[in-house]
Amino acid sequence: MVSSGPAEVPSEESGRRLLQRRFTARLLPQLRLLVEECAAREGLCEPRRGEFVLAVDEIAGNAVEHAGGSGRLELRQVGDELECRISDAGPGFSEEVIPELLPGLDGATQGRGLWLARLVADRFTVAGGAAGTDATGAVVTLAVRLR
Repeated sequence: MVSSGPAEVPSEESGRRLLQRRFTARLLPQLRLLVEECAAREGLCEPRRGEFVLAVDEIAGNAVEHAGGSGRLELRQVGDELECRISDAGPGFSEEVIPELLPGLDGATQGRGLWLARLVADRFTVAGGAAGTDATGAVVTLAVRLR
């Protein structure tokens, strides 16, 4: 389930920071383990924990592959949610590039990771620059309920 809208998005200052890391391709395996450990410690149970870690890994991998080779991850507990925010300094994009159907079924050749992340998240947003604008970077936020 995906929800959006200003009333549902926690404020920047709210929440408890669990993890903050800059990453590159070489650090992705370590980042995955750290996110898994934090999610387990916060009480996110399987299979949701595995889905969340996979979604975070897909977004971080996209930052490395499409946005200059690095990114920044911040993991927080916000209310009853585990929230991950991944930012990069790439060309940016908008949610419109995310396929509605599983890529491959709709003819799309890209977007599987974004599609998956949006599918498993209880809250999913894309902010920042969009391709074709002067703004750079993207911020992808995904959150799952802990309870």
